Amino acid sequence: MPLLIAKVEGKGNGIKTVIVNMVEIGKALQRPPSYPCKYFGCELGAQTQMDPKNGRYIVNGAHEGPKLQDLLDGFIKNFVLCEECENPETNLVVQTGKNRIVQTCIACGHSRLVSERHKLTAYVIKNPPHLAAGGADDAATGGKKDRKGKKGKGKKEKEPTSPSVASPNDIDKEFDVAVPQQNGTSHKGKNKDKNADDDDEEWSVDTSEEAVRKRLENLSEGATVLTLNDDLEKSNSERVNMFYKHVEGIKANGGIPAIASSLSKIKGEAERLEVLDTAAGIMAELLYTDNLLSEIKQYRAIMLHFVHENKKAQKTLLDAFEILVGKVYPDVLLPRVPHILKSFYDEDILEEESILEWHDKVSKKLVGKEKAREIREKAAPIIQWLKTAEEESSEDEDDVEVVYENETAGDKLKVVSETIPAGKVINEAVDDDDDDDEEEEVNIDDI
Repeated sequence: MPLLIAKVEGKGNGIKTVIVNMVEIGKALQRPPSYPCKYFGCELGAQTQMDPKNGRYIVNGAHEGPKLQDLLDGFIKNFVLCEECENPETNLVVQTGKNRIVQTCIACGHSRLVSERHKLTAYVIKNPPHLAAGGADDAATGGKKDRKGKKGKGKKEKEPTSPSVASPNDIDKEFDVAVPQQNGTSHKGKNKDKNADDDDEEWSVDTSEEAVRKRLENLSEGATVLTLNDDLEKSNSERVNMFYKHVEGIKANGGIPAIASSLSKIKGEAERLEVLDTAAGIMAELLYTDNLLSEIKQYRAIMLHFVHENKKAQKTLLDAFEILVGKVYPDVLLPRVPHILKSFYDEDILEEESILEWHDKVSKKLVGKEKAREIREKAAPIIQWLKTAEEESSEDEDDVEVVYENETAGDKLKVVSETIPAGKVINEAVDDDDDDDEEEEVNIDDI
């Protein structure tokens, strides 16, 4: 499962936390992305905003990634893992007429009633998985649309087939659920009755060469990093070339979709070779073409795995961008430089600070000094836009002083606003040195 990526946006009352890869997390857990997002809102006492069509899931307020990751673990424990075998391969079936949720484990067949104490349970009942899931994931409005459809037809749709479940008071008693298996047959759920005849059942692990190979391919990211070898004794350039060939081989076998489905393995290899900061540039070289402007959004999820909150990786990506624009596709990409950089910024791939630092440092190592200056001149509109936005946001943060004025009718509040001069933020670094000099010349006898 991918690591949760959270990004705080806005200021003041409008501050919010965007879960960048909520769609990928939902796919990994086999749950609609709206479920964990709503779970966060319930646990934090915050409102949530969900835009399934654009894959954007927001929790109001500023929340750190590790904190949300801990809450996600709680969601997995309560609504994903089987309580018997702790396997995540479970299904949720909503019994609308009885207002309850049944969780069935595909691995061991165990079934249970999901606790009704958590607020998310009511949300899941109103937005069952078969309505919340899908390309649009219309979890926020699916329930209402479904009810309107029923009123229009005048007929009640048949309730989805659900397992045979005991009453809430008999949760610890026998469950008898038919669970479909991969071979087309069904296996009865766990029967706690000692007289049940389960001796005929045989469970085994496929130890064939093909099955072992597939399990090794599915090793977690951490397990891949722990692989012992002598590759770390090689030079950095050799390890970078090894990583390049590794990703290039995956692309040659299955194209970009193969890369997207092997991200954990690819990132694990980068960490194993200790080239994670350089990996973003290599991924850009293998992913992007002269159609870069549309590919930025198309391959956003892939790039975020390597550049999120990693300034060195973002610098490497900007170096690759400069080579693509200045050497590989100059005729096509050079006129589009400001649009490309803005797209990187809008998709949360590059941060404002990284773009401004890149613009201020001209290097002749990549494309030559003249071409590097030309690229930065083309980027002037987006640079000016970023600086203006920074200046305006600073001006909005005026210092406010509250003064009480005594009047006969009572005290009256008076708000005094201290306006920040324009250009103060931009020239702050230069002014700091002058201020220090002025402070040294102050004569204490003049006070």
